[in-house]
Amino acid sequence: MQMQQQIAVITLGISDLARSTRFYRDGFGWRPVFESDEIAFYQMNGFVFGTSLTPTLEEETGVTCLGAPGAVALAHNVRSEGDVQDVMDRLLAAGATLLRGAEAPPQGGRRGYVADPDGHMWEIAWNPSWPIDADGHVTFAP
Repeated sequence: MQMQQQIAVITLGISDLARSTRFYRDGFGWRPVFESDEIAFYQMNGFVFGTSLTPTLEEETGVTCLGAPGAVALAHNVRSEGDVQDVMDRLLAAGATLLRGAEAPPQGGRRGYVADPDGHMWEIAWNPSWPIDADGHVTFAP
């Protein structure tokens, strides 16, 4: 059986659910579709993004070493070059930490990096070769 190429859910361990929810609401403008005292889920374009209190995630996975984010960077692509700085400014105002200012990388486009209040890295990027459709789906186009 061939497995379908998809990700259904990405869940980040966080230390303070209210702070995290404020960050994703005020920074990205995302609204949870489900919230409890321990977890929040956001419906994305093709998958669900979750934030879970780290002890809850540790209990569910059976792994007790989830204290720090791993070597992972999530990316949020935007439609125009100017949107990179605008989104980064909004995220910084919502509690992000600047990791790398917006700049033109060697491969073209524009990108910068911030960390959410729990240290999870986010790349904010515009790539003129990667179109974004009306529903926000990004297509890899080398």
